[in-house]
Amino acid sequence: MSFYDKVYEQVMRVPKGRVATYGQIALMCGSPHASRAVGYALHCNPRPGVIPCHRIVDRFGALAPAFAFGGREVQARLLRDEGVEVREDFTVDLAKYRFEE
Repeated sequence: MSFYDKVYEQVMRVPKGRVATYGQIALMCGSPHASRAVGYALHCNPRPGVIPCHRIVDRFGALAPAFAFGGREVQARLLRDEGVEVREDFTVDLAKYRFEE
């Protein structure tokens, strides 16, 4: 299984109404220093709408400024539709919404 496949598998585990960080996904894949590679994998998401890459944010809870599937406004809408509060500065409260295994 490729690293990207591992990323997609782990992202699929993040439920609606929750977010995970790039670093968290990297750790879940067994590669704790590969958070940038997680971002690259999500940018190449082969199944948008199936693999919920919109649920992944940075370590500060910030949405991706260049969300591959429509920009951070689209990412914010997708998260809000799932019940995640996205602040005006396009950040999420990780203490409240972070996915914990």
